[in-house]
Amino acid sequence: MPSKKFDVLISGAGPAGAATALSLGNSGLRVALLDKAIFPRDKICGDALSVDVINQLEKLSPSLCSVFDKLSAKTDSHGVRIVAPGGLHIDIPFLIGGKEKAGYVCTRQSFDSLLMDEIIKLKRINVIQDCQVHDVIINSDEIVAVTSNGDFSAKILVGADGAQSVVRKKFITNKIDRRHYSAGLRVYYENVQDFQEGNYIELYFFREILPGYLWIFPLPEGRANVGLGMLSSVVSARKLNLQHVLSSLLASHPLLRPRFQNATPIESIKGFGLPLGSKENRISGDRFVLAGDAASLIDPFTGEGIGNAIRSGRVAADHILNCFQMGTYSATFNAAYDKEINTRMRKEFLISRSLQRLCRYPWLFNTVVRKANQNAFIHKALVDALAYPDKKKWLTKPSFYYHLLFKPTRS
Repeated sequence: MPSKKFDVLISGAGPAGAATALSLGNSGLRVALLDKAIFPRDKICGDALSVDVINQLEKLSPSLCSVFDKLSAKTDSHGVRIVAPGGLHIDIPFLIGGKEKAGYVCTRQSFDSLLMDEIIKLKRINVIQDCQVHDVIINSDEIVAVTSNGDFSAKILVGADGAQSVVRKKFITNKIDRRHYSAGLRVYYENVQDFQEGNYIELYFFREILPGYLWIFPLPEGRANVGLGMLSSVVSARKLNLQHVLSSLLASHPLLRPRFQNATPIESIKGFGLPLGSKENRISGDRFVLAGDAASLIDPFTGEGIGNAIRSGRVAADHILNCFQMGTYSATFNAAYDKEINTRMRKEFLISRSLQRLCRYPWLFNTVVRKANQNAFIHKALVDALAYPDKKKWLTKPSFYYHLLFKPTRS
C-alpha cells in the first residue's frame, strides 16, 4: 500500500508537537500530526505550568491564551514554598518586574486536550490519533513513518514523541544516561489538608531524596498532584524503591503526616522518566529534528519541561519553514536547529545543573533557606531567579555565597 504523502510529519501531539503544528497551521504546508493515544488522554506529569508556559502560549496564539484563561480545570498558583532538609521553609511569590504573575496547576489531560482542540480547527493540519509509530525510514527524497495506521511520508519529520522517542532511538541512541535522567512518580490525592493562601506549589527537599524533591501541587476540587523525582543514577546507586520512599514520607514525615492522614489516593502511583537537559545531545539529522522530551529539554533543577517543549516546537516550525524555502532537509542544514535550541536553552541548563549539584549538601540548602528568611539580598536573589531564568546564575556565583555565609543579617 503506498504511503500517505505530506510535507511535514509530526510524531507526538504533546506540547512540543502541538506547538509545532500550531506554528505551521497557516504556513500552507500539508502537515500530519500523529499520536498513539486518543485525546483526551492522561499524561504522567507534575502538571505545574510555570509563568514561562503562559509566555509561550502567548507567543503561539493570543486566541489560545483567551481559551486557556477561560479553562475552569486549572488552579491559579501565586508562588512556591521551598522546604529545606532541616524543615525550614521559604515562600517565594511569582513576581516579574515587581508585579505578581500567576502560574497554574492543570492536569495534562486538560492542558493537552486544549491544545489539540485548537489544532483540529486548522484546515491544513491532519490529526491522526490512535496511530502508533513503529519505525522510521529515510529514503533519498522522503522520510517514512511506519505506523499502526499504515505508512506516512514527508520531506521532514519532527520527533516530538516523548522520553521513549522512537525517532531518537532509531537515529541517535537508545541508551539512557542515568546521570542526566530522572525517575519520577505521580499520584493524585483528594482531601489533602492545609494548602496555603495563593495555592503555592510546594517543593520538599528532604535529606533522604537529595538531590531530588517531593512535590505537592494543588488542583481544583480539593485534589492534589503529589510526586517525587530523583536522578536515576542516585536511585540506582542507593538501590531505592521510589514508591516505598514516597509512601513512607507521606505517612510518617512530621511535615506531611497530618496533611495526609485523611487524604485518599484516587489512583495507583505511576512512574515516568524525565530526560534532562544537563548534557548536550545531537537533536537532528537527515530529514528530522527532535523536540520536547525527545530532545532532552527538561530543566535539570526544577524538572519543568512544558515551557521548553513549546519553545522547541516553535523553533522547529521556524526551522522547517527555512528548510522548505531553501529546499534542503539534510543533517548539515538541520544542525542550525541544534544551534538555535542550544542558544536559547543551554546556558540555563548549565546553571540548573550546577544548582542540582549544590542540592547534594543539606547544610548548604538549610543555610540558604534560613538566611533568605533573614537577609533581603538573599531573598531577592531567589525571587529574581524564579522570575528570570538568566538570573539563576547568581545562585552559582561566589558573591552569592559570600553574602550567604559572611554578610550580617539585614531586613
